[in-house]
Amino acid sequence: MNKILCSILFCLYCGVALATPAMVTRIVDGDTFKATVLLADGIEIMSVSVRLRNVDTPELHGECDYEIVRAEKAKQRLSELIPVGAVIEITNVKNDKYPGRIDANVFDEQNRDVGLILIREKLGRPYSGGKRRSWCD
Repeated sequence: MNKILCSILFCLYCGVALATPAMVTRIVDGDTFKATVLLADGIEIMSVSVRLRNVDTPELHGECDYEIVRAEKAKQRLSELIPVGAVIEITNVKNDKYPGRIDANVFDEQNRDVGLILIREKLGRPYSGGKRRSWCD
């Protein structure tokens, strides 16, 4: 319940398009990480799960060896783009379909769109919701 409350408060504070700083605390997989969100009034929201908006990366517990190998590469690349301790910007924040997680556009310390980088490097693909395509076909 605490995670859900933090997520709701976070979305209320941030609005839809405002850039909000967040410090990366853990990389979960190729399209999800944990962060401490730093609000303008000095409030910190700890341990927020953030999923990259509009990108899908392979799953670490994938259906085939190809998916698992690609998932490990995507996670590694995400950790290079937004390493633990990095202060990044998140925008366009919305609640995710899973309680306690938010979706956001994420920009690294050089103001590059992290999701677009993963897509361009073929470690992820565009995703707009709904049923995910298999990585094993």
